[in-house]
Amino acid sequence: MTQQRSVIDTYLLRVLHTLLAECSVKRTAVKLDQSQPAISVALRKLRELTDDPLLVRGKGRLIPTEYALRLIEPTRIALREIERIRVQQRDFDPATSVRCFRIGCPDYVNVLFMPTIIERFRKAAPRATLEFQSLGPSFDYEQALEEGTLDVVIGNWPEPPEQLHLSNLFVDQVVCLVSNTHRHAKSGYLTLEQYLSASHVAPPADSVGQRGTIDIRLSRERMKRHVVVTLPYFTLVPYALIQSDLIFTTTRIFADHFAKAMPLAVLPAPLDFPPMRYYQLWHERCHYSDDVRWLRNLVSDTVSMLIKPPAQPRDTRECVPPAHARVHETALKPSAAR
Repeated sequence: MTQQRSVIDTYLLRVLHTLLAECSVKRTAVKLDQSQPAISVALRKLRELTDDPLLVRGKGRLIPTEYALRLIEPTRIALREIERIRVQQRDFDPATSVRCFRIGCPDYVNVLFMPTIIERFRKAAPRATLEFQSLGPSFDYEQALEEGTLDVVIGNWPEPPEQLHLSNLFVDQVVCLVSNTHRHAKSGYLTLEQYLSASHVAPPADSVGQRGTIDIRLSRERMKRHVVVTLPYFTLVPYALIQSDLIFTTTRIFADHFAKAMPLAVLPAPLDFPPMRYYQLWHERCHYSDDVRWLRNLVSDTVSMLIKPPAQPRDTRECVPPAHARVHETALKPSAAR
């Protein structure tokens, strides 16, 4: 093989990685914002360079060859290292950065903060790009942070992974959201007996192996709510409440946001649920990266601007976070890496 044929540039690597992931020329073209003929030409070049067809016809779709399957992991690693080299800047300037920043967060956080985050991001970094990844029980955000496919994750799990760095964003209290025609909406409150005997709606868990604050608190009291409807996204829940007898246990910021625009009512929770703590998580691999630090600051500044300080809970002892959660980003030092 000649030296000219042995060269695979970054573009071809990215095409190869996407082709092997998508197994489709059309979907690869859409994902990389290229034309289908351009991807077909790139695939021909890759076949020449590797002396392998890479993708072959299967039953109604393309399937990778054995050799192509062995290329998936080294291709991913190579692209990650190239990205790391490309974005390293001693004096990071968001105004000139062409980096792609990636944030993972639940969809209810997107609704509340994403528009303003995007607005501020576009003003500060007009040449950079921003991707949001929705979290769910099938998505391993810890691995994504470790591999660099995510820069930051926003979450509120009761037990965040101890090996990740953490900075607090805000604390919010738990309330109940119902239709304004709900039988308990007029009284303005729920008793614990009414709460436990009612029908509830809930979204799925945001992450593998994580139980929500609500169900953890109920189980500690040997109680269980009756969830009769499960929806795939938080943002669908308010619409499901309008014409139903369902109760949604959520945070006040989320409840107030939708109650202002829809025929819904916010009721105090009948049980002393611990406050919901929201925070950013990131991996040690980007802890000292100026560009990711800038992204974290942009998120935290935006959230601080949009929300009011929460009221103090009745039992302040419940507000003491775990030891690793009490470390604010500004206090982190090299020795704090876990």
